Amino acid sequence: MADKKKKEPETVETREENPAEETEEKLNEEMQTEESELTTCREALKACEDKYLRMHAEFENIKKRMEREKEKSVAYAQEAFAKDLLPIMDALELAIASIPEESEDEHLQKLREGVQLTLDNFVKTFEKHHIKVVEIDEGFDPNFHDAVMQVDSDAHESGEIVQVLQKGYTYKERLLRPAMVSVAK
Repeated sequence: MADKKKKEPETVETREENPAEETEEKLNEEMQTEESELTTCREALKACEDKYLRMHAEFENIKKRMEREKEKSVAYAQEAFAKDLLPIMDALELAIASIPEESEDEHLQKLREGVQLTLDNFVKTFEKHHIKVVEIDEGFDPNFHDAVMQVDSDAHESGEIVQVLQKGYTYKERLLRPAMVSVAK
C-alpha cells in the first residue's frame, strides 16, 4: 500500500501542473489575441484620424476658396454695369468731336459745353469707381490693346501705336474693353 500512496501524490501533482500550464497558455494566447486586436484598433484609429484631418483640411480649403470667390464677386459686381456705360462715353466723345470748337453759333457752343460737362462728370464718376482709361504711352501691349489695322508711318517705329480708334478701359485690375488701335508697319 505504501507504493500506492506514493503514486497518488505524483499523479495529483501532475494533474495540478497540467491545468496551470494550460491556463497559462490560454492566457498567453488571449493576451496575444488582445494585443493584435489592440494593434488593429490603433491602426484603424490612426487611419480614421488621418482621414479626418484630410477631410478637415479639404473643408477649410473649400471654405477659404468660397470666401475669396465671394469677395471677388462683391468687388467686381459692378463690372457688367461699367461695360454698359462705355458706349455712352464713346457717344459723348463723338458728340464733342462733331461740334467745332470755334463755331460762331451760340447754341452749338452751349450744346458743346453741356456735353463736355456731362462727359467730365462721367470721367470723375469712373475714376471714383476705379474705372480707368487704358494707357497707350507705354507702347503696344496685346493684353490691353487690340490692333485692328496697320498703317505706314514715317514718324513711328514698327509696332508703335499710331492712333487710338476706340479707348479701352479697365475696372480695378480687370480689362473691361481693350483699346482699339492702329499700329505702324
